Amino acid sequence: MNKYLLLLIWLYSTAVFSDDFDCDNAMTTIEINHCVGLVLDSAEKEMNTYLLKSKEHHHYDPELTESIESAQKTWAVYAQAHCDSIYTMWREGSIRGVMYLSCKTNITKQRTHDIWSSFLTYMDSTPPVLPEPKVK
Repeated sequence: MNKYLLLLIWLYSTAVFSDDFDCDNAMTTIEINHCVGLVLDSAEKEMNTYLLKSKEHHHYDPELTESIESAQKTWAVYAQAHCDSIYTMWREGSIRGVMYLSCKTNITKQRTHDIWSSFLTYMDSTPPVLPEPKVK
């Protein structure tokens, strides 16, 4: 099974599981992948919030906002390639889905922190535009 089929299964599972599914009691591979996918969804939403806020915060500088967008697109390519390699490393086991989704979550959280520290904080004691995101 390749990673794209895994993602299709995960997308299907998001439609099958109810909103009140108890991830603390996930037992099957599909349930676990669903729950790990929910964590990734949350991390991606947070990153998009920080990314949008960074562009809003620097709206007066179109060159910078274009550069932020360009960096984000380049980062997305890197993140995909990196996590694809993690999937490949674990391709023989059912854990491959969790490892891939966890990679995407970890790298997304790190990117969110990088966006925050680069574009939403100040060099002096001025409070940051948004609170510091948690990496782990």
